[in-house]
Amino acid sequence: MGGCLPSRDPARLVGLNVESLQHPPPAADFSRLCSLLTECVRAGASVGFVEPIDRGEVEAYWQRVCSEASAGSRLILVVREAEGGPVAGSAQLALESRPNGRHRAEVQKVMVFPELRRRGIADALLSAVEAAARERGVSLLFLDTSEGRGGATDFYSALATAMPGEYPAMPSTRTGRPPRMPSTIGH
Repeated sequence: MGGCLPSRDPARLVGLNVESLQHPPPAADFSRLCSLLTECVRAGASVGFVEPIDRGEVEAYWQRVCSEASAGSRLILVVREAEGGPVAGSAQLALESRPNGRHRAEVQKVMVFPELRRRGIADALLSAVEAAARERGVSLLFLDTSEGRGGATDFYSALATAMPGEYPAMPSTRTGRPPRMPSTIGH
């Protein structure tokens, strides 16, 4: 499958259990996913939410995502440090349904609890996302991230992920305010 989906050595990820989330998810998993998103945002993650983060908004988000997964347009993967243990991180694969785009999918919300980072959890999630993409005939994955405290540019660069382009001032800061930049509209 071309160079778009690199293979990584899963041997270094021993002990981590990555699985597709059940639909509907067990109450404990749903609650843990809500806590995961909340804690990541509080730690500065650039994942589409800003502080102060409302629990109702987080629950509504996960309900919508779980519904999309049940419909087959999205895959939610979770990782546990031990079989049957609590969710330690999650990632999503948003599948394209249009005929001219079924070869591509977007990697979304790769999140790991802040206190569990640097243990190979995000790497295990991305390996599982890539495997799931291959199984579905997807040959191109894309994602967005940001630089700095909330971003993961260094993480993706370390994985030899291609960085084809940048969007200045995207996304806004974790408070919801766009970074200070001169306007490019109309120029």
